[in-house]
Amino acid sequence: MKRSLLFFLIPILLLIVLEVLSVYFIMPFPGSQLGLTEAETGQAALGRVELAYWLHKNISWLRIVGLLLLAYPAFLIIMKPRRVWHRYVAGGLVLLYGVVLYEVNREMMADQMFKQPIQKRVVPMSENKIPLNKLVVGFEAMGQATAYPLQLIGYHHQVRDTVGGQPIMVTYCTVCRTGRVFSPFIKGEADEFRLVGMDHFNAMFEDKRTGSWWRQATGEAIVGPLKGKSLSELTGRQMTLGEWAAEHPNTRVLQADPAFAEEFENMKKYDRGLSKGKLTRRDSASWKPKSWVIGVEKVGFSKAYDWNKLQTKRILNDVVGNEPLVLTMAPDSVSFGVWSRRVGVQTLNFQYANRQLTDQETKSVWTWRGHCVAGPLLGKRLAAIPKAHQEFWHSWRTFHPDTRRDDAP
Repeated sequence: MKRSLLFFLIPILLLIVLEVLSVYFIMPFPGSQLGLTEAETGQAALGRVELAYWLHKNISWLRIVGLLLLAYPAFLIIMKPRRVWHRYVAGGLVLLYGVVLYEVNREMMADQMFKQPIQKRVVPMSENKIPLNKLVVGFEAMGQATAYPLQLIGYHHQVRDTVGGQPIMVTYCTVCRTGRVFSPFIKGEADEFRLVGMDHFNAMFEDKRTGSWWRQATGEAIVGPLKGKSLSELTGRQMTLGEWAAEHPNTRVLQADPAFAEEFENMKKYDRGLSKGKLTRRDSASWKPKSWVIGVEKVGFSKAYDWNKLQTKRILNDVVGNEPLVLTMAPDSVSFGVWSRRVGVQTLNFQYANRQLTDQETKSVWTWRGHCVAGPLLGKRLAAIPKAHQEFWHSWRTFHPDTRRDDAP
């Protein structure tokens, strides 16, 4: 093969490979994150993210070097070809590079695949169009409450808002089933974030000021100048809109942006676990990778509880990090709560019988929201456990490697 063609092939192919690798390691492709064993994912995924980050930060000068290396052999092939077909090969590869460049940097960019709302409408319940049986992530601050439907934030991945005068970032990853609310402040200043890809199948955001990459499930920066720092997690709660509105009658509700009607329609069955997608489906059996669990964190300890078990028993009493707690299931069987069992100096033990939740110590009657409605403790309220989330089992155990599992019958 003529040297000029060989010297053309090497840099153009390297350029194509670099463009592909810049997204390959942070998207669910076979051999990247998809198809890896749990051990391989834990050991190798972060290294792949670090390589993707390096490529992301250095791709501009790598392109310049590659194009400079192409210039002279391209001139020889165009102006002094020994074979006419050399021109066609070179032209075809340039066209291929152009296609790859466009696909990687436009069609395959995470923030182009999952866009932010164009028309963000947050309205009172009197104007709400979201069905009451849809699951939401609710947030309340300074007496103001807002609900964010999973069907919407699951597509957007993040929505910025202000509730009770407090700027917040409501996030959701459908592949991990993780809903989190964060403060967008970094070093005392509110920042902007964009979706860049995924790590360990979890959505990953890039902040505008430093370009660091942050995990959605934990709020931790894993690469970049702020590596090791964490966003402040705020208390968001997942339940149906109907249950949230009953608790917060004056709540506002995020509405669907008409520009993404098709995308929202594709998410219609997700919140109830009826998605058919390989990455977003639900395992109906317990303790499978895509099984639903409730994960609880308390003072450095974490534990996972089987969703199926809670649906059956309706309540679970336990202790995590020396905190006695109770998990409760609402009558709708999809809303849940996690509460401290301490009331003053007393620790209560709860039981569920005849569709009634009572404590064994005083026989008082409680709602699933932790409110006492009858008996000696009338008017008392259980304190909510802030870090209690529903998510896929594979996600919880990945980001809480020391978690315990509730295997009690």
